[in-house]
Amino acid sequence: MSNFEELLAAVPTGLWIDGGPSDAVDGGTFAVLNPATGETLAEVADATGKDALRALDSACRVQQEWAATAPRKRSDILRAAWELATARAEDLALLMTLEMGKALSESRGEVAYGAEFLRWFSEEAVRIQGRFTAAPSGNGRILVTKAPVGPCLAITPWNFPLAMGTRKIGPALAAGCTMIVKPAEDTPLTMLLLAEIFAEAGLPAGVLSVLPASDAASVTAPLLADPRLRKVTFTGSTRVGKLLIEQSAHQVLRTSMELGGNAPFVVFDDADVDAAVDGAMAAKMRNGGEACTAANRLIVANSVREEFTAKLTEKIAAMTVGAGYEDGTQIGPLINERQRGSVAALVDDAIAAGARVRTGGVVVDGPGYFYQPTVLDNVPVDSRIVAEEIFGPVAAITGFDTEDEAIAAANGTEFGLAAYIYTQNLDRAMRVADALESGMVGVNRGVISDPAAPFGGVKQSGLGSEGGTEGIEEYLDTKYVALTP
Repeated sequence: MSNFEELLAAVPTGLWIDGGPSDAVDGGTFAVLNPATGETLAEVADATGKDALRALDSACRVQQEWAATAPRKRSDILRAAWELATARAEDLALLMTLEMGKALSESRGEVAYGAEFLRWFSEEAVRIQGRFTAAPSGNGRILVTKAPVGPCLAITPWNFPLAMGTRKIGPALAAGCTMIVKPAEDTPLTMLLLAEIFAEAGLPAGVLSVLPASDAASVTAPLLADPRLRKVTFTGSTRVGKLLIEQSAHQVLRTSMELGGNAPFVVFDDADVDAAVDGAMAAKMRNGGEACTAANRLIVANSVREEFTAKLTEKIAAMTVGAGYEDGTQIGPLINERQRGSVAALVDDAIAAGARVRTGGVVVDGPGYFYQPTVLDNVPVDSRIVAEEIFGPVAAITGFDTEDEAIAAANGTEFGLAAYIYTQNLDRAMRVADALESGMVGVNRGVISDPAAPFGGVKQSGLGSEGGTEGIEEYLDTKYVALTP
Protein backbone atom coordinates (compact mmCIF):
# COMPACT_ATOMS: atom_id res chain seq x y z
CA MET A 1 0.00 0.00 0.00
CA SER A 2 1.24 3.47 -0.82
CA ASN A 3 -0.04 5.30 2.25
CA PHE A 4 -1.70 4.99 5.62
CA GLU A 5 -5.21 5.69 4.36
CA GLU A 6 -5.18 3.01 1.68
CA LEU A 7 -3.86 0.42 4.10
CA LEU A 8 -6.34 1.24 6.84
CA ALA A 9 -9.22 1.23 4.36
CA ALA A 10 -8.26 -2.28 3.27
CA VAL A 11 -8.06 -3.82 6.75
CA PRO A 12 -11.16 -5.65 8.05
CA THR A 13 -12.72 -3.86 11.01
CA GLY A 14 -15.53 -6.27 11.87
CA LEU A 15 -15.37 -9.34 14.04
CA TRP A 16 -13.95 -12.29 12.09
CA ILE A 17 -16.44 -15.14 12.41
CA ASP A 18 -17.35 -17.90 9.94
CA GLY A 19 -14.57 -16.91 7.57
CA GLY A 20 -15.37 -13.24 7.14
CA PRO A 21 -16.03 -9.89 8.82
CA SER A 22 -19.18 -9.42 10.87
CA ASP A 23 -20.77 -6.70 12.95
CA ALA A 24 -21.06 -7.25 16.68
CA VAL A 25 -24.50 -8.50 17.74
CA ASP A 26 -25.03 -5.35 19.77
CA GLY A 27 -23.60 -3.13 17.03
CA GLY A 28 -20.90 -1.66 19.26
CA THR A 29 -17.52 -0.36 18.11
CA PHE A 30 -14.42 1.08 19.75
CA ALA A 31 -11.55 3.25 18.57
CA VAL A 32 -8.03 2.04 17.84
CA LEU A 33 -5.55 4.85 18.48
CA ASN A 34 -2.19 5.80 17.00
CA PRO A 35 0.11 6.01 20.08
CA ALA A 36 2.39 8.44 18.25
CA THR A 37 -0.39 11.02 18.02
CA GLY A 38 -3.29 9.87 20.18
CA GLU A 39 -5.56 10.12 17.13
CA THR A 40 -8.03 7.47 15.99
CA LEU A 41 -6.84 5.06 13.30
CA ALA A 42 -10.04 3.05 12.91
CA GLU A 43 -13.27 2.01 14.58
CA VAL A 44 -13.55 -1.76 14.99
CA ALA A 45 -16.45 -3.97 16.03
CA ASP A 46 -16.68 -4.49 19.77
CA ALA A 47 -17.40 -8.12 20.69
CA THR A 48 -19.50 -9.19 23.67
CA GLY A 49 -20.38 -12.54 25.18
CA LYS A 50 -23.05 -13.09 22.53
CA ASP A 51 -20.39 -12.80 19.82
CA ALA A 52 -18.04 -15.08 21.73
CA LEU A 53 -20.64 -17.83 21.75
CA ARG A 54 -21.30 -17.26 18.04
CA ALA A 55 -17.60 -17.83 17.40
CA LEU A 56 -17.55 -20.92 19.60
CA ASP A 57 -20.61 -22.31 17.79
CA SER A 58 -18.73 -21.80 14.52
CA ALA A 59 -15.57 -23.44 15.86
CA CYS A 60 -17.47 -26.45 17.19
CA ARG A 61 -19.32 -26.97 13.91
CA VAL A 62 -16.05 -27.47 12.03
CA GLN A 63 -13.84 -28.94 14.78
CA GLN A 64 -14.41 -32.58 13.82
CA GLU A 65 -13.91 -31.91 10.12
CA TRP A 66 -10.75 -29.87 10.71
CA ALA A 67 -9.31 -32.54 13.03
CA ALA A 68 -9.96 -35.14 10.32
CA THR A 69 -8.29 -33.01 7.63
CA ALA A 70 -5.14 -34.66 6.34
CA PRO A 71 -2.02 -33.35 8.09
CA ARG A 72 -0.52 -32.53 4.70
CA LYS A 73 -3.53 -30.36 3.87
CA ARG A 74 -3.24 -28.51 7.18
CA SER A 75 0.46 -28.12 6.47
CA ASP A 76 -0.19 -26.70 3.01
CA ILE A 77 -2.61 -24.09 4.37
CA LEU A 78 -0.11 -22.94 6.99
CA ARG A 79 2.62 -22.80 4.36
CA ALA A 80 0.38 -20.73 2.10
CA ALA A 81 -0.37 -18.37 4.98
CA TRP A 82 3.38 -17.96 5.57
CA GLU A 83 3.89 -17.14 1.91
CA LEU A 84 1.05 -14.60 1.86
CA ALA A 85 2.19 -12.96 5.11
CA THR A 86 5.71 -12.71 3.72
CA ALA A 87 4.39 -11.19 0.49
CA ARG A 88 2.42 -8.61 2.51
CA ALA A 89 5.24 -7.92 4.95
CA GLU A 90 5.25 -4.17 4.36
CA ASP A 91 1.50 -3.88 4.97
CA LEU A 92 1.72 -5.91 8.16
CA ALA A 93 4.76 -3.98 9.39
CA LEU A 94 3.24 -0.57 8.76
CA LEU A 95 -0.05 -1.60 10.34
CA MET A 96 1.76 -2.79 13.48
CA THR A 97 3.73 0.44 13.66
CA LEU A 98 0.56 2.49 13.32
CA GLU A 99 -1.39 0.74 16.09
CA MET A 100 1.42 -0.30 18.43
CA GLY A 101 4.03 2.41 17.85
CA LYS A 102 7.26 0.47 17.40
CA ALA A 103 9.82 1.61 14.84
CA LEU A 104 9.13 0.32 11.34
CA SER A 105 12.42 -1.58 11.32
CA GLU A 106 11.26 -3.42 14.46
CA SER A 107 7.90 -4.20 12.86
CA ARG A 108 9.60 -5.65 9.80
CA GLY A 109 11.62 -7.87 12.08
CA GLU A 110 8.46 -9.02 13.82
CA VAL A 111 6.80 -9.93 10.53
CA ALA A 112 9.75 -12.15 9.62
CA TYR A 113 9.80 -13.70 13.09
CA GLY A 114 6.04 -14.05 13.43
CA ALA A 115 5.50 -15.48 9.96
CA GLU A 116 8.20 -18.08 10.62
CA PHE A 117 5.92 -19.75 13.19
CA LEU A 118 3.53 -20.50 10.34
CA ARG A 119 6.26 -22.12 8.28
CA TRP A 120 7.70 -23.99 11.28
CA PHE A 121 4.37 -25.46 12.32
CA SER A 122 3.46 -26.26 8.73
CA GLU A 123 6.41 -28.63 8.94
CA GLU A 124 5.41 -29.94 12.40
CA ALA A 125 1.87 -30.72 11.22
CA VAL A 126 3.11 -33.77 9.32
CA ARG A 127 5.38 -34.97 12.15
CA ILE A 128 2.87 -35.63 14.94
CA GLN A 129 3.97 -38.99 16.27
CA GLY A 130 2.72 -41.70 18.61
CA ARG A 131 4.31 -45.07 19.40
CA PHE A 132 3.64 -48.78 19.19
CA THR A 133 5.49 -51.12 21.52
CA ALA A 134 5.23 -54.50 23.16
CA ALA A 135 3.96 -54.44 26.75
CA PRO A 136 6.82 -55.42 29.09
CA SER A 137 4.59 -58.09 30.62
CA GLY A 138 4.24 -59.74 27.21
CA ASN A 139 0.46 -59.77 27.37
CA GLY A 140 -0.22 -57.36 24.53
CA ARG A 141 0.77 -54.22 22.71
CA ILE A 142 0.78 -50.56 23.73
CA LEU A 143 -0.49 -48.10 21.13
CA VAL A 144 -0.14 -44.38 21.89
CA THR A 145 -1.78 -41.83 19.62
CA LYS A 146 -2.19 -38.06 19.62
CA ALA A 147 -5.43 -36.16 19.06
CA PRO A 148 -6.23 -32.43 18.93
CA VAL A 149 -7.52 -31.06 22.23
CA GLY A 150 -10.43 -29.31 20.49
CA PRO A 151 -11.60 -25.69 20.36
CA CYS A 152 -9.08 -23.25 21.85
CA LEU A 153 -9.14 -19.67 23.08
CA ALA A 154 -6.04 -17.52 22.55
CA ILE A 155 -5.66 -14.19 24.32
CA THR A 156 -2.83 -12.15 22.83
CA PRO A 157 -0.99 -9.01 24.04
CA TRP A 158 -0.40 -5.68 22.35
CA ASN A 159 3.42 -5.64 22.31
CA PHE A 160 3.87 -8.18 19.49
CA PRO A 161 0.53 -8.06 17.65
CA LEU A 162 1.50 -10.56 14.95
CA ALA A 163 4.04 -12.93 16.50
CA MET A 164 2.12 -13.62 19.71
CA GLY A 165 -0.79 -14.67 17.50
CA THR A 166 1.09 -16.85 15.04
CA ARG A 167 2.97 -18.54 17.89
CA LYS A 168 -0.41 -19.82 19.13
CA ILE A 169 -2.41 -20.15 15.91
CA GLY A 170 0.34 -22.05 14.07
CA PRO A 171 0.55 -25.06 16.43
CA ALA A 172 -3.21 -25.11 17.09
CA LEU A 173 -4.08 -25.36 13.41
CA ALA A 174 -1.23 -27.80 12.76
CA ALA A 175 -2.56 -30.07 15.52
CA GLY A 176 -6.11 -29.97 14.15
CA CYS A 177 -7.66 -27.53 16.65
CA THR A 178 -10.02 -24.68 15.90
CA MET A 179 -9.18 -21.37 17.58
CA ILE A 180 -10.79 -18.15 18.75
CA VAL A 181 -8.39 -15.23 19.19
CA LYS A 182 -9.12 -12.30 21.49
CA PRO A 183 -6.47 -9.71 20.51
CA ALA A 184 -5.46 -6.86 22.78
CA GLU A 185 -7.79 -3.88 22.71
CA ASP A 186 -4.94 -1.56 21.69
CA THR A 187 -3.84 -3.63 18.66
CA PRO A 188 -6.63 -5.64 16.98
CA LEU A 189 -5.98 -4.53 13.39
CA THR A 190 -2.92 -6.71 12.74
CA MET A 191 -4.78 -9.84 13.86
CA LEU A 192 -7.79 -8.99 11.69
CA LEU A 193 -5.51 -8.62 8.67
CA LEU A 194 -3.90 -11.96 9.54
CA ALA A 195 -7.35 -13.59 9.65
CA GLU A 196 -7.99 -12.32 6.14
CA ILE A 197 -4.63 -13.74 5.04
CA PHE A 198 -5.59 -17.14 6.44
CA ALA A 199 -8.84 -17.04 4.51
CA GLU A 200 -6.90 -16.28 1.32
CA ALA A 201 -4.63 -19.23 2.15
CA GLY A 202 -7.63 -21.57 2.06
CA LEU A 203 -8.41 -21.99 5.76
CA PRO A 204 -12.00 -23.26 6.06
CA ALA A 205 -14.55 -20.89 7.57
CA GLY A 206 -14.97 -21.30 11.31
CA VAL A 207 -11.52 -22.72 12.02
CA LEU A 208 -10.20 -19.29 13.08
CA SER A 209 -12.21 -16.46 14.63
CA VAL A 210 -10.95 -13.06 15.83
CA LEU A 211 -12.90 -11.09 18.43
CA PRO A 212 -11.70 -7.53 19.14
CA ALA A 213 -13.26 -6.29 22.38
CA SER A 214 -13.00 -3.28 24.65
CA ASP A 215 -14.02 -5.45 27.62
CA ALA A 216 -11.96 -8.64 27.56
CA ALA A 217 -13.85 -10.33 30.39
CA SER A 218 -17.16 -10.01 28.57
CA VAL A 219 -15.71 -12.22 25.84
CA THR A 220 -13.51 -14.61 27.79
CA ALA A 221 -15.81 -15.36 30.75
CA PRO A 222 -18.59 -17.08 28.77
CA LEU A 223 -16.04 -19.01 26.73
CA LEU A 224 -14.16 -20.26 29.78
CA ALA A 225 -17.46 -21.33 31.34
CA ASP A 226 -18.59 -23.28 28.27
CA PRO A 227 -17.78 -27.02 28.39
CA ARG A 228 -17.18 -27.08 24.64
CA LEU A 229 -13.98 -25.04 25.00
CA ARG A 230 -11.02 -27.29 25.75
CA LYS A 231 -7.97 -25.02 26.05
CA VAL A 232 -6.94 -21.46 26.83
CA THR A 233 -3.57 -19.96 25.93
CA PHE A 234 -2.59 -16.53 27.18
CA THR A 235 0.33 -14.12 26.91
CA GLY A 236 0.25 -11.20 29.31
CA SER A 237 0.62 -10.20 32.92
CA THR A 238 0.95 -12.67 35.77
CA ARG A 239 -1.98 -11.00 37.54
CA VAL A 240 -4.36 -11.69 34.65
CA GLY A 241 -2.85 -15.12 34.06
CA LYS A 242 -3.67 -16.15 37.61
CA LEU A 243 -7.29 -15.09 37.12
CA LEU A 244 -7.53 -17.08 33.90
CA ILE A 245 -6.02 -20.17 35.53
CA GLU A 246 -8.59 -19.88 38.31
CA GLN A 247 -11.46 -19.50 35.83
CA SER A 248 -10.20 -22.35 33.64
CA ALA A 249 -10.20 -24.74 36.61
CA HIS A 250 -14.00 -25.00 36.57
CA GLN A 251 -13.91 -26.80 33.19
CA VAL A 252 -10.46 -28.34 33.83
CA LEU A 253 -9.15 -26.68 30.68
CA ARG A 254 -5.71 -27.23 29.24
CA THR A 255 -3.73 -24.04 29.80
CA SER A 256 -0.62 -22.42 28.36
CA MET A 257 0.48 -19.28 30.18
CA GLU A 258 3.32 -17.00 29.09
CA LEU A 259 3.30 -14.41 31.84
CA GLY A 260 5.42 -11.61 33.29
CA GLY A 261 9.17 -11.40 33.27
CA ASN A 262 11.95 -9.69 35.21
CA ALA A 263 14.95 -10.76 33.17
CA PRO A 264 18.43 -10.37 34.68
CA PHE A 265 21.28 -9.38 32.35
CA VAL A 266 24.46 -10.43 34.14
CA VAL A 267 27.83 -9.10 32.96
CA PHE A 268 30.82 -10.82 34.57
CA ASP A 269 34.25 -9.26 34.96
CA ASP A 270 35.71 -11.45 32.19
CA ALA A 271 33.08 -10.44 29.63
CA ASP A 272 33.79 -8.67 26.36
CA VAL A 273 32.35 -5.35 27.51
CA ASP A 274 31.68 -4.00 24.03
CA ALA A 275 29.83 -7.19 23.10
CA ALA A 276 27.90 -6.99 26.36
CA VAL A 277 26.86 -3.43 25.61
CA ASP A 278 25.64 -4.44 22.15
CA GLY A 279 23.78 -7.35 23.71
CA ALA A 280 22.22 -5.07 26.31
CA MET A 281 21.02 -2.71 23.59
CA ALA A 282 19.24 -5.64 21.93
CA ALA A 283 17.92 -7.20 25.12
CA LYS A 284 16.80 -3.92 26.70
CA MET A 285 15.81 -1.60 23.88
CA ARG A 286 14.31 -4.05 21.39
CA ASN A 287 10.64 -3.21 20.90
CA GLY A 288 11.23 -0.07 22.97
CA GLY A 289 11.68 -2.23 26.04
CA GLU A 290 8.07 -3.41 25.76
CA ALA A 291 8.89 -7.12 25.75
CA CYS A 292 8.49 -9.84 28.35
CA THR A 293 12.03 -10.99 27.57
CA ALA A 294 13.49 -7.48 27.93
CA ALA A 295 16.51 -7.16 30.23
CA ASN A 296 14.82 -5.68 33.28
CA ARG A 297 17.81 -5.70 35.65
CA LEU A 298 21.34 -5.10 34.39
CA ILE A 299 23.55 -6.76 37.01
CA VAL A 300 27.16 -5.81 36.24
CA ALA A 301 30.44 -6.76 37.93
CA ASN A 302 31.64 -3.71 39.85
CA SER A 303 35.10 -3.95 38.28
CA VAL A 304 33.65 -3.23 34.80
CA ARG A 305 30.43 -1.45 35.76
CA GLU A 306 31.53 2.10 35.02
CA GLU A 307 33.00 1.13 31.64
CA PHE A 308 29.83 -0.77 30.75
CA THR A 309 27.54 2.00 31.99
CA ALA A 310 29.38 4.77 30.17
CA LYS A 311 29.37 2.89 26.85
CA LEU A 312 25.71 1.88 27.19
CA THR A 313 24.74 5.44 28.12
CA GLU A 314 26.47 6.80 25.05
CA LYS A 315 24.52 4.47 22.77
CA ILE A 316 21.14 4.97 24.45
CA ALA A 317 21.52 8.77 24.60
CA ALA A 318 22.09 8.79 20.83
CA MET A 319 18.86 6.93 20.02
CA THR A 320 16.33 8.79 17.87
CA VAL A 321 12.85 9.06 19.36
CA GLY A 322 9.85 9.62 17.10
CA ALA A 323 6.84 8.16 15.39
CA GLY A 324 7.71 4.63 14.30
CA TYR A 325 6.91 5.34 10.66
CA GLU A 326 9.29 8.33 10.45
CA ASP A 327 12.68 7.79 8.84
CA GLY A 328 15.47 7.15 11.31
CA THR A 329 13.25 6.43 14.33
CA GLN A 330 14.74 3.90 16.73
CA ILE A 331 12.39 4.33 19.69
CA GLY A 332 8.70 4.89 19.14
CA PRO A 333 6.01 5.80 21.66
CA LEU A 334 4.81 3.60 24.48
CA ILE A 335 1.47 1.95 23.81
CA ASN A 336 -0.71 4.37 25.80
CA GLU A 337 -0.71 7.03 28.48
CA ARG A 338 -1.24 4.48 31.25
CA GLN A 339 1.89 2.58 30.27
CA ARG A 340 3.96 5.77 30.01
CA GLY A 341 2.76 6.79 33.46
CA SER A 342 3.78 3.41 34.85
CA VAL A 343 7.30 3.71 33.43
CA ALA A 344 7.67 7.29 34.68
CA ALA A 345 6.53 6.27 38.17
CA LEU A 346 9.13 3.49 38.36
CA VAL A 347 11.91 5.85 37.28
CA ASP A 348 10.81 8.57 39.71
CA ASP A 349 10.69 6.04 42.55
CA ALA A 350 14.22 4.82 41.76
CA ILE A 351 15.58 8.38 41.63
CA ALA A 352 13.94 9.21 44.94
CA ALA A 353 15.60 6.11 46.42
CA GLY A 354 19.05 7.25 45.27
CA ALA A 355 19.49 6.03 41.68
CA ARG A 356 21.63 8.23 39.44
CA VAL A 357 20.29 9.32 36.02
CA ARG A 358 22.95 8.93 33.34
CA THR A 359 20.61 9.92 30.50
CA GLY A 360 16.88 10.46 29.99
CA GLY A 361 14.51 10.03 32.89
CA VAL A 362 11.82 12.35 31.53
CA VAL A 363 8.56 12.29 29.61
CA VAL A 364 8.85 13.73 26.09
CA ASP A 365 6.66 16.80 25.62
CA GLY A 366 4.09 16.94 22.84
CA PRO A 367 1.49 14.61 21.39
CA GLY A 368 1.80 10.84 21.70
CA TYR A 369 3.07 8.65 24.51
CA PHE A 370 6.84 9.10 24.31
CA TYR A 371 9.39 8.54 27.07
CA GLN A 372 13.04 9.45 26.74
CA PRO A 373 15.38 6.40 26.61
CA THR A 374 16.93 6.21 30.05
CA VAL A 375 19.91 4.77 31.92
CA LEU A 376 19.88 4.60 35.72
CA ASP A 377 23.00 3.66 37.70
CA ASN A 378 23.49 2.91 41.40
CA VAL A 379 19.92 1.61 41.52
CA PRO A 380 18.98 0.44 45.05
CA VAL A 381 18.26 -3.27 44.97
CA ASP A 382 15.08 -2.79 47.01
CA SER A 383 13.54 -0.20 44.66
CA ARG A 384 10.38 -0.97 42.71
CA ILE A 385 12.16 -0.79 39.37
CA VAL A 386 14.23 -3.85 40.35
CA ALA A 387 11.22 -5.85 41.52
CA GLU A 388 8.66 -4.90 38.85
CA GLU A 389 8.59 -5.33 35.08
CA ILE A 390 9.48 -1.97 33.51
CA PHE A 391 8.11 -2.52 29.98
CA GLY A 392 9.74 0.61 28.65
CA PRO A 393 13.08 2.04 27.38
CA VAL A 394 14.76 2.20 30.79
CA ALA A 395 17.99 0.41 31.72
CA ALA A 396 18.43 -0.03 35.49
CA ILE A 397 21.97 -0.99 36.52
CA THR A 398 23.14 -2.58 39.77
CA GLY A 399 26.53 -4.07 40.72
CA PHE A 400 28.01 -7.22 42.25
CA ASP A 401 31.38 -8.58 43.34
CA THR A 402 31.15 -12.38 43.33
CA GLU A 403 29.55 -15.02 41.14
CA ASP A 404 27.37 -16.19 44.02
CA GLU A 405 26.13 -12.64 44.55
CA ALA A 406 25.23 -12.35 40.86
CA ILE A 407 23.30 -15.63 40.87
CA ALA A 408 21.45 -14.68 44.05
CA ALA A 409 20.51 -11.30 42.60
CA ALA A 410 19.39 -12.84 39.30
CA ASN A 411 17.20 -15.40 41.08
CA GLY A 412 15.83 -12.91 43.61
CA THR A 413 12.43 -12.57 41.92
CA GLU A 414 9.20 -14.52 41.66
CA PHE A 415 9.60 -14.47 37.87
CA GLY A 416 11.66 -16.79 35.71
CA LEU A 417 11.14 -16.23 32.00
CA ALA A 418 14.42 -15.14 30.39
CA ALA A 419 17.95 -14.44 31.63
CA TYR A 420 21.16 -13.29 29.97
CA ILE A 421 24.79 -13.80 30.94
CA TYR A 422 27.99 -12.43 29.44
CA THR A 423 31.27 -14.21 30.13
CA GLN A 424 34.15 -15.59 28.08
CA ASN A 425 34.57 -18.55 30.44
CA LEU A 426 32.67 -21.62 29.16
CA ASP A 427 32.73 -23.36 32.53
CA ARG A 428 31.22 -20.29 34.18
CA ALA A 429 28.64 -19.94 31.40
CA MET A 430 27.36 -23.48 31.91
CA ARG A 431 27.58 -23.32 35.69
CA VAL A 432 25.60 -20.08 35.91
CA ALA A 433 23.10 -21.13 33.23
CA ASP A 434 22.36 -24.25 35.29
CA ALA A 435 21.95 -22.18 38.46
CA LEU A 436 19.59 -19.59 37.00
CA GLU A 437 15.90 -20.13 37.77
CA SER A 438 14.73 -19.26 34.29
CA GLY A 439 13.02 -21.00 31.41
CA MET A 440 15.41 -19.49 28.86
CA VAL A 441 19.03 -18.34 29.08
CA GLY A 442 21.00 -16.35 26.54
CA VAL A 443 24.77 -16.78 26.72
CA ASN A 444 26.64 -13.89 25.09
CA ARG A 445 23.58 -12.92 23.07
CA GLY A 446 20.83 -10.40 23.66
CA VAL A 447 18.05 -11.90 21.51
CA ILE A 448 17.06 -15.48 22.22
CA SER A 449 13.59 -15.96 20.71
CA ASP A 450 13.51 -18.53 17.89
CA PRO A 451 10.48 -20.31 16.38
CA ALA A 452 12.48 -23.55 16.42
CA ALA A 453 13.11 -23.33 20.18
CA PRO A 454 10.71 -23.75 23.13
CA PHE A 455 9.65 -20.42 24.62
CA GLY A 456 8.40 -20.44 28.21
CA GLY A 457 9.15 -19.67 31.82
CA VAL A 458 9.22 -21.10 35.32
CA LYS A 459 7.93 -19.86 38.67
CA GLN A 460 5.35 -17.11 38.14
CA SER A 461 6.37 -16.55 34.52
CA GLY A 462 4.05 -19.22 33.25
CA LEU A 463 3.17 -22.76 32.26
CA GLY A 464 4.04 -24.67 29.08
CA SER A 465 6.15 -23.90 26.04
CA GLU A 466 5.50 -22.23 22.71
CA GLY A 467 7.58 -22.84 19.61
CA GLY A 468 9.98 -25.67 18.86
CA THR A 469 8.92 -29.29 18.69
CA GLU A 470 7.40 -28.78 22.15
CA GLY A 471 4.92 -26.15 20.98
CA ILE A 472 2.53 -28.46 19.17
CA GLU A 473 2.29 -30.80 22.17
CA GLU A 474 0.36 -28.09 24.01
CA TYR A 475 -2.53 -28.67 21.57
CA LEU A 476 -2.53 -32.48 21.59
CA ASP A 477 -4.09 -35.02 23.94
CA THR A 478 -2.43 -38.40 24.46
CA LYS A 479 -4.52 -41.54 24.03
CA TYR A 480 -3.40 -45.03 25.07
CA VAL A 481 -4.95 -48.06 23.38
CA ALA A 482 -4.30 -51.49 24.97
CA LEU A 483 -4.16 -54.27 22.35
CA THR A 484 -4.34 -57.99 23.03
CA PRO A 485 -1.74 -60.26 21.39
